[in-house]
Amino acid sequence: MPHTAHIPSHRKPRQRSAPVVALRAGVAGGVLSTIAVAGAAGTANAAPVTETMEMPAFDVASSLSHVVEQSTATSQQVVLDQQLQSSEKNSAVEASKAAKTAKAEALRKAEAEKAEAKKRAEEERASRDAARTTLSSSSSSGDKAPSSSTKASGSVGAVISFLKAQVGDAYVLGATGPNSWDCSSLVRAAFRQVNIELPRIAADQSRAGTEVGTDNLKVGDILYWGAKGNAYHTGVYIGDGKYLDAANPRKGVVIQDLSGYPATGAVRVL
Repeated sequence: MPHTAHIPSHRKPRQRSAPVVALRAGVAGGVLSTIAVAGAAGTANAAPVTETMEMPAFDVASSLSHVVEQSTATSQQVVLDQQLQSSEKNSAVEASKAAKTAKAEALRKAEAEKAEAKKRAEEERASRDAARTTLSSSSSSGDKAPSSSTKASGSVGAVISFLKAQVGDAYVLGATGPNSWDCSSLVRAAFRQVNIELPRIAADQSRAGTEVGTDNLKVGDILYWGAKGNAYHTGVYIGDGKYLDAANPRKGVVIQDLSGYPATGAVRVL
């Protein structure tokens, strides 16, 4: 036996089966990868198995272009939104300024109209007061006249002038002047100008003086509405088919046509 028969061999044992893997890759309009796997399954004579997978194509230039387009569109939308917000804000500011200007102008006009109305009222009041002062002076001098006929004529004129000076005053039930009256207080104040004292209420005034028919009226006659001694309203006849009275809260002191509201009767005190 050779002296080397028991010396173990240094050569590596030969493997009867081992897997074989092959990988191939290439790029041509896309990326295709082929993976081949071969292996022994159980025995050395088993047939190799090969599997091929197709990877999706990836176009870098196209993807970048799409991203740029989206970014540009987003930027444009942001700019448009900002412009719209700015426009809306400017419109709101302008509308607010216009509203404030209109309000200020309306207030100015209202104040001007109020001041004008107050001025007119003061002028009218001053005019009435002046007329009353003149009437009072003239009636006093008339009472001193020596002739009774002259006195009567002057007295009637003083009564009518006083009444006309009150036209436009307010009607207030129970008021006795100088700027508001009821029907009987106005009649009473008018005849006081010539020192004739009449009762305060309309019912009693309808019994004063001499009864005259409404077809035989003279300027200065006291008209009454309702039954004699129970009248509810009085006024004074001023001629030409008209009378003057403190009518009601809506009309105030006015001159009216007697045909529109015929009196029940009349009394004469002058």
